[in-house]
Amino acid sequence: MNICVVNLFSNYALKCIIFILLIQYFKVRVPESPAVALFGTDAVLNCSFSGVSEFNLSELSVFWQLSDTKRAVHSFWQSRDQLSDQEERFSNRTSLFPDQLPAGNASLLLRRVRVADEGSYSCFVMVQTYGSGAMLMQVAGNQSERCTTNHTNPGDVVALSCVAYGGYPEAEVLWQDGAGRNLTDNVTISQVANEEGLFSVKSVLTVILEPSSTYSCRLMHPLLGEEGQASVTITQGLVFPPLALWLTVALAVCLLALLVALAAVCRRKIRESCEEMRAESKSNTSLCT
Repeated sequence: MNICVVNLFSNYALKCIIFILLIQYFKVRVPESPAVALFGTDAVLNCSFSGVSEFNLSELSVFWQLSDTKRAVHSFWQSRDQLSDQEERFSNRTSLFPDQLPAGNASLLLRRVRVADEGSYSCFVMVQTYGSGAMLMQVAGNQSERCTTNHTNPGDVVALSCVAYGGYPEAEVLWQDGAGRNLTDNVTISQVANEEGLFSVKSVLTVILEPSSTYSCRLMHPLLGEEGQASVTITQGLVFPPLALWLTVALAVCLLALLVALAAVCRRKIRESCEEMRAESKSNTSLCT
C-alpha cells in the first residue's frame, strides 16, 4: 500500500516538474510596438510560439480575442477553425496560416481592415502547455487634399479653404506663407466623420491677398508620418481700378484742365488791360505837349 502511494506521488511530482519546465521554456511572442494597418487593406497580426517539442496539430489550440471585451476574433482547435462564437463583425474576414502552425506561426490574417478594428488583440496558444500575448493594432487611412479659393485679386480679403478627406485619424493642418512662416491667426478648423469612421477635415484661412504670393496648406498624418501639401499662388500684378476710382481720376483731370484754362483767360485779360492802360497814358502825354 505504501509503495503505491509513493509511486503515485512520484508520478505526480514528475508531471509537475515537466509542466514547470514546459512553462519556463514555452514562449508566445507578439510585437511590442503597435502595428499600423491601412484602412481597406489586409493586415497580419503577428504571433509566434516556441519552446515545445514536436506535436500533432490536433494537440494545438489557438485563440485570438479582443483584449478589452474578450470577444472571440478567431478560434482553432482539433485541427480546424472553430468559429461558432466568433464576433459577427469579423465573419469571413479572419484566418490563420494552417501550413505554418507546426512551425510555431499563430499569426492572424485580418481582411479589409475597418476603423472599428482598431484596438488591442490577445493571442492564446495551448500545446503541451499554454501562453499568451497582447498587441495593439492602429488603423490609418490615407488622406486626399485640395486647396481652393474663389478670388485671386491682390488686396482682396478672402477665405482660402484646405480640405483633407478619407483619412484616419484626423489630419494635422498647418498654413504657411511663401517664406515658410506659419500662419496661425484667422484659422478655423472643422472635422466630420463619415459612417466608416473616416474623417473630412476642413481648414479655412482668412487673409488679405498680396501680389505674387503663395499660401500653402500642409497636412500631417499622425500615424503614417506622411505629409501632403496643397497651395494657391497669386500671380497678378496691379489690377485696373474699379469704376468709382476711374470717375474720381476723371473729375480731378477735368478740374485741373478747368483751372489751367481759367488761368490762361485771366492772364490774357490782365495783359489786355495793361496794354490799354499804356495806350491811354501815351495819349494823355501827347495832349499835354
